[in-house]
Amino acid sequence: MHPRGDGYRLIRADLEQIGAIEMEFDETLVVDPHTHDDHTDSFLVLEGEVEFTAGDETVVLGPGGFISSPPGARHGFRSAGGRAKVLNLHTPGAGFIDGIRRTSAKP
Repeated sequence: MHPRGDGYRLIRADLEQIGAIEMEFDETLVVDPHTHDDHTDSFLVLEGEVEFTAGDETVVLGPGGFISSPPGARHGFRSAGGRAKVLNLHTPGAGFIDGIRRTSAKP
């Protein structure tokens, strides 16, 4: 588990084909809109409500909600209020998990 001030990251899978991260966070975490050229970035909301940016649109999803951004698609997310938990999937894994481990290892 990789604790952070806004919640935690728990690596569930780290394979060449898929990276899976359980993430819990509060309203202080804001992931600004960005793109990935090498993988699809998908989210399944487990708890709470999450505001997602998808292209130029914004959508709020609750538990059971799913959203996926293919390579090159603009996306971002943050809590829609209070704590939230998501399962974040990267397909293929594209080394994304290595970045989480490097960031977590910094003092």
